[in-house]
Amino acid sequence: QVQLVESGGGLVQPGGSLRLSCAASGSIFSIDAMGWYRQAPGKQREVVAIITRGGSTNYVDSVKGRFTISRDNAKNTVYLQMNSLKPEDTAVYYCNSDRIRDYRGYDWHNVWGQGTQVTVSS
Repeated sequence: QVQLVESGGGLVQPGGSLRLSCAASGSIFSIDAMGWYRQAPGKQREVVAIITRGGSTNYVDSVKGRFTISRDNAKNTVYLQMNSLKPEDTAVYYCNSDRIRDYRGYDWHNVWGQGTQVTVSS
């Protein structure tokens, strides 16, 4: 079985920064696109940023210029650097991969982490 485990959330003041990490564990051969999503109270989950295995990135308009997604394929880890945080960034942040292949050749589709809380407040 494969898992995604997020870390790095917490409480930060407006204008501050946080760096989220998401590490994949298990007998992993390869990971396709990875992404960060968030869900605020009373709202639907939304995509924040996506990065392909080759490093191409896409961001939701509201975080462009403030957030940066990156990945380390050797460590099976994706990161989200969040700068100039705003109260409206408060949400549970989830890591996702659309496909993880293990060494048996089995594909795990649409894998989600458990989420990490980010709270932006003074």
